[in-house]
Amino acid sequence: MPSPLRALRHRNFACFVAGQSCALVGYWIQQIAVGWLVYRLTGSATLLGVLSFAANVPILLLAPVAGIWSDRFNRHRMMLATQVLEMLQAIALAVLAFGGWIEVWHIVALTVMLGLCVAVELPVRHAYLLELIDDKQDLPNAVATNSLVANCGRLIGPSVAGLLIANFSEAVCFLINALSYVAVLVSFAFIRVSPQPVAASHPPALHGLKEGIVYAWRTLPIRLLLTLLALIALTAAPYSTLMPAVVHEAFDGSAQTLGFLVGAAGCGAVCATLMLASRSNVRGLLRFIIAAALIAACALIGLSQSRWLGLSLVLMAAIGASILVTSVSINMILQTIVDDDKRGRVMSLYTVAFLGVVPLGALIAGVLADYIGATQTFLVGGIVCLSGALYLARQLPQLRRHMRETYARLGIETAS
Repeated sequence: MPSPLRALRHRNFACFVAGQSCALVGYWIQQIAVGWLVYRLTGSATLLGVLSFAANVPILLLAPVAGIWSDRFNRHRMMLATQVLEMLQAIALAVLAFGGWIEVWHIVALTVMLGLCVAVELPVRHAYLLELIDDKQDLPNAVATNSLVANCGRLIGPSVAGLLIANFSEAVCFLINALSYVAVLVSFAFIRVSPQPVAASHPPALHGLKEGIVYAWRTLPIRLLLTLLALIALTAAPYSTLMPAVVHEAFDGSAQTLGFLVGAAGCGAVCATLMLASRSNVRGLLRFIIAAALIAACALIGLSQSRWLGLSLVLMAAIGASILVTSVSINMILQTIVDDDKRGRVMSLYTVAFLGVVPLGALIAGVLADYIGATQTFLVGGIVCLSGALYLARQLPQLRRHMRETYARLGIETAS
């Protein structure tokens, strides 16, 4: 097995990846169709921000609790339940769209439903990876491979969605997403896991949540890495929310243009994931993280000024790659250094710091875009991101000292 794919030698993980490969393509097809449909019906950038807020704010509120659940209950069953509910959400969208009954409030309500499912799924998914592999040394590669699958979906899905919308309708996109979950259910039928042991009794939920937060705060690498991730989520990640408005302002484009631009970001993310997956361990990732944050900021500033589609495609690829390197590298480091009994709670904080903060950034960006324009909003976000990344880069020497101690305790040779 080639080194970048070595985690696939574990049968359960391979089955999981096979199902998710289909579902994530369907997910991105639906995401593009939903955003395009809302903007087509309303022409409002603010509503695009509201839609992203509705999709992600449940993560901010529910993910910490889901992290406690993932440390206490059967992760396999929880994952399966979320996949079934997400399939039902896609079916509801398809039925409303094909029937001609769909309205913006339907889309927002069903988006909230999907957000609730994702809020539970993501912390459980991060912790569930440990049960899908037989050798913990392959866990960082499993994280990178999982991200590779997600970003392949992000590469393929938007382009397919653009073609489907142009030639058929958004309803067809919703139907395809619903059908993609059939592959997920089949894959779960072949997975046979041995659940991680859990304590017979647990402290109250609030005490467990507090314990996880205190642990993360007192561990300097976790605290600083999550802070950087939250900054990226607030200033850089909301770019995807405004892409329908940017396509209209900068290029007077169509759904196909939107699909190609978002697909370019997915292409950059796939290339970055292949690079991360080829690594044997997590040493040396800190400098990648800081560099990626700086590149994301500069690419956002460049994108705000670009009116040439070719250049914008390159900048979108840089943004997708940079955000991916930052988020996945932090995920890989956390999965390596966190204590197993706190894994679910720490990964729920990771989910909150990234996807939980995105709705706040998206809502702010959507409102701001209606006042100064989507492209100028990108400029503001890029400047803020650049300032924060430079500040956090000054903390790198201190972070490296702590990471060297942690890596030495874990038997990892070099921390840099």
